[in-house]
Amino acid sequence: MMRENDGREVVLCECFARDGLQHEPDFLPTALKVELVQAFAQCGFARIEATSYSNPKVIPQFADASELLAALPRQAGVFYKATCANLRAVERAVADAQAGFGANEISLLVSATETHSAKNLARNRSEQWENVRRMAQAGAGRFRLIGTISMAFGCPFEGRVDPDGVLEDVGRFRDAGVRHVTLGDTTGTATPGSTAALFRRMLAEYPDVTPIAHFHDARGTGLVNYVAALEAGVRHFDCAMGGVGGHPAKVKYGGGHTGNVCTEDLVDLFENMGVDTGIDMQALLERVEACERALGRELHGRVARSGLNPLRLLG
Repeated sequence: MMRENDGREVVLCECFARDGLQHEPDFLPTALKVELVQAFAQCGFARIEATSYSNPKVIPQFADASELLAALPRQAGVFYKATCANLRAVERAVADAQAGFGANEISLLVSATETHSAKNLARNRSEQWENVRRMAQAGAGRFRLIGTISMAFGCPFEGRVDPDGVLEDVGRFRDAGVRHVTLGDTTGTATPGSTAALFRRMLAEYPDVTPIAHFHDARGTGLVNYVAALEAGVRHFDCAMGGVGGHPAKVKYGGGHTGNVCTEDLVDLFENMGVDTGIDMQALLERVEACERALGRELHGRVARSGLNPLRLLG
């Protein structure tokens, strides 16, 4: 297995503070967000989605992006990611970096389908790819660049998505200088078979690009799809405490539960499979409790209710 940083076998990105919060109707105080992100780093996450340089008129939750990053203590070896949807967002990220408190990783977004691109990014795919080229150029050398392809496994507006087109998009990111590319199962339509097939092709056709799995658990298939991705060779996974997240408050697509793959359930599963996540599992449950207090409700994770798998503790 590929190993990164301190020997962990997989690298998990905790997405609660960005993808998890983007649909929340109530603004969380900046100081509370800072406290949560710092706590995620302390329990072992090597990557954390800290915020998004979104238009506050569209997603008010991230109006404090620069304020949060300025107040955030940094832990050595941790990547703190900010999401960027356009060139203006990257310019804000560069300005914060020049001021000494910016993110050290940014994500650049595209959609695999025209309809979702228009609804989510207010641009057609051709326009967004031109955006990405300029964004990557502006961010080159300052940040680790993460390319994200939404709707890579299926789209609620256009149905099936051609895997050939998704792989062409991976190549476009690579040509723009991006060496980490996320495939997003944005509304939970992937299966273990489609997951393994697409990631195997990506690894074979672009061996110099690191694949990242970002799946939503809309139909309860997130964990089994992540196991399929793991077996296909993927070692980077996105997840969120309590399985929160999904569509922004003002950009609706998909119905019912739209949350991310649940962090505590994924960590418990991987660790019991003998896969080292590098996460302190007891501390993890404390972070879940903190997230539940922050949102004022019980979240979706099973492990938070049932406890860690006791068989692992018995050796």
